[in-house]
Amino acid sequence: MPSQFSGQRVVVFGAAKGIGRAIAEAFLAAGAEVLGFDRDPHPTPLRTAGDIRTGDVTSLEAVQSFAAAAGPVDHVVFSVGVGSGKFGFPFWNVPPGDWARVLEINLIGAVHVAHALAPGLAARGRGSFLFLASVAGQIGSQTDPPYSAAKAGLINFMQCAARDLAGYGVRANALSPGMVRTDLNESVWAAGQAQRPAAERQSYADWAGEKIRKISPLGRWQTAEECAAMAVFLASDAGRNITGQTLNIDGGQVMHA
Repeated sequence: MPSQFSGQRVVVFGAAKGIGRAIAEAFLAAGAEVLGFDRDPHPTPLRTAGDIRTGDVTSLEAVQSFAAAAGPVDHVVFSVGVGSGKFGFPFWNVPPGDWARVLEINLIGAVHVAHALAPGLAARGRGSFLFLASVAGQIGSQTDPPYSAAKAGLINFMQCAARDLAGYGVRANALSPGMVRTDLNESVWAAGQAQRPAAERQSYADWAGEKIRKISPLGRWQTAEECAAMAVFLASDAGRNITGQTLNIDGGQVMHA
């Protein structure tokens, strides 16, 4: 597969760390030119090559400026996600005022990216979008209702985009990770522990291990590298007939009958 992406340009939103970082590195290893975009003002350089620009997906102007500077693009990855930072069970633990930022980043940010880059891909008649969603967007997670709702909206928007872009030869899919060791995952643990009496609080390792045993039939962590491998596959010719789909890398957490 490495030679397949030679001469192709991939833009990764959320490329500074976590799953987005792993995806950027995987495309670089596959021979693509990679341009990253992240709000992190001091991202460490990508290991192989590539460039990460600082910006905020909630600014349409910033995303449009980045898209214009990037030039012709073959594949777009939106790997951006933030939670409310609060434990949302029951849902009224998270005031309505805390929803706006979560929706603005996770959902409207993706809309900004799609608006800025879809016309170029459609004009070229090829390429793909990949939106990083979450298993929380499919199961109505009680952990963080604003995040869950935003990712559900993102999955639905991806389906709208997939239908609109199919006639131009452009594909759109979503990838839903399960339990992956990321800053976001740790923030979920921290928010939950803050609601518990001190004597009942768990370490991150104990909390994660217990959660994995409860929710994952395979009983193991998922990894950023597994998500990255799927991202590369979906952008490749091997995935040319996959569009409008949500692919779960979740150890079996979400199963549809």
